[in-house]
Amino acid sequence: MSNLEQVQKSLEAIKSAVSAGKLSQTAAENVTAWLTEERYAEYRGAVIEHIEGDMWQPLDDAFWTIIPFGTGGRRGRMYPIGSNAINDRTIGESAQGLADYVVEHCGDKKDLSCAIAYDTRHKSRHFTELCAGIMVAAGFKVYLLDDYRATPQLSFAVRAKQCDCGIMVTASHNPPSDNAVKVYWSSGAQVLPPHDKGIIDRVMTCQEIRVTPFDQAVAEGKVEVVTDEIDATFTDAAVACGFAGSRDAKILYSPLHGVGAAAVVPLLQRDGFTDIHVYEPHATPSGDFPNVPGHVSNPENRAVFDQPIEHGREIGADLILATDPDCDRIGCAAPITLDSSGPWRTFNGNEIGAILTQYVLSKRAEANTLAADNYIVKTLVTTELTRRIAENFDVRCVGDLLVGFKYIAEVIDREGPDQFAFGTEESHGYLIGQYCRDKDGAVACMLMSELAAELKQQGVSMHDYLCNLHRQHGYHHEMLINLFMEGSEGMAAMKRLMKAFRETPPQQLAGIPLRQIRDYGNSKCTDLTSGTSKELVGPVGDLIIMDLEEEGNYVAVRPSGTEPKIKLYVFTRASAEESSRDLDEAKAKLEERLVALESDVRQYAKANA
Repeated sequence: MSNLEQVQKSLEAIKSAVSAGKLSQTAAENVTAWLTEERYAEYRGAVIEHIEGDMWQPLDDAFWTIIPFGTGGRRGRMYPIGSNAINDRTIGESAQGLADYVVEHCGDKKDLSCAIAYDTRHKSRHFTELCAGIMVAAGFKVYLLDDYRATPQLSFAVRAKQCDCGIMVTASHNPPSDNAVKVYWSSGAQVLPPHDKGIIDRVMTCQEIRVTPFDQAVAEGKVEVVTDEIDATFTDAAVACGFAGSRDAKILYSPLHGVGAAAVVPLLQRDGFTDIHVYEPHATPSGDFPNVPGHVSNPENRAVFDQPIEHGREIGADLILATDPDCDRIGCAAPITLDSSGPWRTFNGNEIGAILTQYVLSKRAEANTLAADNYIVKTLVTTELTRRIAENFDVRCVGDLLVGFKYIAEVIDREGPDQFAFGTEESHGYLIGQYCRDKDGAVACMLMSELAAELKQQGVSMHDYLCNLHRQHGYHHEMLINLFMEGSEGMAAMKRLMKAFRETPPQQLAGIPLRQIRDYGNSKCTDLTSGTSKELVGPVGDLIIMDLEEEGNYVAVRPSGTEPKIKLYVFTRASAEESSRDLDEAKAKLEERLVALESDVRQYAKANA
């Protein structure tokens, strides 16, 4: 059978599969394109094999949509073919689209360059060589971090080598099945409007992917390895952001099978820490993440600390730190008292952000380097406790931001890097200093270690430190609810649910009436008591915030930009007066409220998705 006959037979099979309900219409359209369009010619055989093998479910999963750019780039499950999968074609389109846009944007510039780095995931090195070859073919010089390295080191490299763009091959904390590319602009931040749309337009219309073989590019000097140089200068820049004080703390660190050991350990050593222990079961770089629960290396997941805490008790650790696979986010645990053999507790992302905000601002205040024009930055779904801490130091808080650290980076350049004090987001991302424009797990580990040593010297536990902040500013208690909705049906359910929250929101949650709806997608704020609406001044994005009658209590809702789920951020607060009078009572009250809020939200979602 000729190639043309095979294609025709496959097209007829696609029509039959759609009629039989085995393949969605959108998947059929995308599969047809991969069968008939010349740009997908090298994948035609694999598509035909799937069709002849009646592999309709894998085809539907891989083709039902075109994998988008989200808050963290283009991310998804790896599969050899498919518009909705990470493979050579979709990664290649991403790099080609970036290259084409930068060439067009930069006009006649002759010395274009791109920094590239990668993590420990399956095929990360392969995708890195592919991206490097595409950038070289487009006329770029590539600066390569040629070993497992952290995302913030890539951001730093873009700035240090004065590159026009950067590519990080990583899927952060996603499961082992996934991979991705994060795309960076010349500032060292992930791409922002209008550049993101410009790149996406070129990615979506990409026809030919032009590639210089990687070995040839290296031999011709068009790929330059800068690993050692960036390691040294990155550590120099990050350690300069530290503060003087005790370094007497025993630190247990887990890279969760990722890249972090190459960034965190050298930085802690340069900062003066000598009692550093790497948790060996998590030390081996591996895309399978074999020794973490569920094989998901996410420091937001308390379960990843269970085994390290047991080891921490044995060795008398003062603090346990973990970074995600690309080392841009951290998690941590500390003993509830100063007795490391006793009970331990992990901190969530909002708590770490509040702790570090207090630490950074207090150390700068002590050193008389804190001025009225300094500012901190946070997102709309990050705890307001950080704002109250900043205000206590007479420091401005810029907090009207959509989710994504790239928006924090944008504020840094807009408001002035010299005045920037600290950036924080609830998803365990933090930054201090000017050396890069993305969250940095290594520098956050350094700051947490410094604080642990200082508190140990003072005879105060990390948990007492946090409790004192709650007594001063009111107890803040937050919860993240993830509603997973996979596949084409899940996408439709997500759209229905977001529409319901906008048009027919719940009247009350946890027995507390809703006061107003802030709809950032439509720039509208609706007073539910009067039914009147006014313009909502702020960023524009698919985010809804439902404010309850009781101040400081609200629920934010948004679809994830990187995973098939809706994320609900639940915020509660007890007043400073209540919290200072009896913090345990305030905690119990809000814990009960969170349970009720979660129950009500889940019931509403089930009824409206």
